[in-house]
Amino acid sequence: MRYRKKLLIAATILLALAGCGAIASATLREPVAGLSEADARQGIQARTTPKAGHDENRQRRCVVDAKLVPSCGLLWGVAPGAFTDLSSGQALRNFESTTGRPADILHSYHRGDEVFPTADEIAAVQQPRKRILFANWKVAWDTTWADVAAGGEDARIDRAAARFRSFPGTMFLALHHEPENDVRAGGGMTARDYAAMFRHTVQRLRADGVRNVVFVLVYMAYQPWCEKDWFAELYPGDDVVDWIGMDPYLFARPGGYGYGDFAYLVDHTSNPAVWPGFYSWVTRTHGGKPLMVAEWGVYEHAADPAQKAWIFSTVAQQIGRFPAIRALVYFDSPNAPKGDTRPDSSQPALSEFRKLAESQVFSVTL
Repeated sequence: MRYRKKLLIAATILLALAGCGAIASATLREPVAGLSEADARQGIQARTTPKAGHDENRQRRCVVDAKLVPSCGLLWGVAPGAFTDLSSGQALRNFESTTGRPADILHSYHRGDEVFPTADEIAAVQQPRKRILFANWKVAWDTTWADVAAGGEDARIDRAAARFRSFPGTMFLALHHEPENDVRAGGGMTARDYAAMFRHTVQRLRADGVRNVVFVLVYMAYQPWCEKDWFAELYPGDDVVDWIGMDPYLFARPGGYGYGDFAYLVDHTSNPAVWPGFYSWVTRTHGGKPLMVAEWGVYEHAADPAQKAWIFSTVAQQIGRFPAIRALVYFDSPNAPKGDTRPDSSQPALSEFRKLAESQVFSVTL
């Protein structure tokens, strides 16, 4: 990919820890394993085209390990054409053509006995460039988490295991993303039922000989749910979780909940004494796990397209503050439930998104 020269963006990061340390827009984080101080700087200076000999990512050649964690930089991904009739392959091609960068991750969604990975998904992640499939599977579709945990859907899991074993490569697999949205007081759908379902499914797949799947627990990360005790109860154990994900969204319309910059997106809190922000919580409780923004999007505000463009511009400026984040997966949809998240919903938004896509911090070799 060709990168245009940009002016150097000077960035000053304030260190401010108040209460639970949740003033996200002014918090500098300590680097974690796999992401160096240089990587953090690259996140902030992502639009800068380094001088010859100073592009550290290229010098080190960022690669992924067995758990798909990049040795440096971040993975760039997309759930393309969501809520449309486009095939995964066509939607991916459209997104890459529009935004100007090939995706490292293709995110797809499945439930129950649906047969996946599909032929279209396999083709999309193999040609003409290697990518990582990130499949989301609601194992308990038409039943309950408790039923899955008790072995009631073992035949379903075994059939999936056979397909996973034959998949050409290593894939991400999320089990029932955003479980907070479906937690109930009883009926086999409590937070603890979810943790048991997740644990049983992973253990069953491993017993079936699946070795090429990296398991992701994806939280909704919506603050009202965060303030409950569900987060700890939903967690099935470090031995069955490889990555931890979150699905935050922003509104480009100023004012109210959900409007803010990238720091707000990943670590927002309105009450640090009750909830420190998702990034703060996950790095304090599970600091050894790589973190994925498994879905993120910005809903267009047609009355002022500059707002969405501004939000996109803050990602490159602020990503270096959150070194545990190792992947960004955009949710690309013209008709998501709360609006238009497409990066090209306006020309100003597309211009800023393309600048983000050019960032050297996303230069990872698969």
